Amino acid sequence: MKFTIERATTRDVEDVAYLFDLYRQFYQQPADPPATVAFLHDRLERNESVVFVARNDAGQAIAFAQLYPLFCSVALKRQWLLYDLYVLPEARRTGVARALLERCRELGIQTASHALFLETGHTNTAAQQLYEAAGWQREAQFVKYNLWL
Repeated sequence: MKFTIERATTRDVEDVAYLFDLYRQFYQQPADPPATVAFLHDRLERNESVVFVARNDAGQAIAFAQLYPLFCSVALKRQWLLYDLYVLPEARRTGVARALLERCRELGIQTASHALFLETGHTNTAAQQLYEAAGWQREAQFVKYNLWL
């Protein structure tokens, strides 16, 4: 399967929102297309995230990745959190997820960043294998805590 990857703009919101809603459903969230469109539109319009969208030869959005900026006080540099990555089932195992990961890495280099981070579910072993094959390293140095509000 051939595909292209581009940085999304507000013009791409409807296409990406469809994928984003499927991604949220994967994580047991109810479908909510209007809220998904609004959320993505706000992030892109306010430059609060970077979204890459992969399209097939027909122009259909088949995958996306969304990153949020962070900063490292110790290194005095930018970091990126790769929070969302989703590929339509029929486009899986075509190299599109790996290509999105590479595009995210390129963003990190282009922005002189210190690191990129991501999290995935303990049971999402397919994603874990992909990340490790792409050079991502499992966290071993720090203990992670959450304070849910």
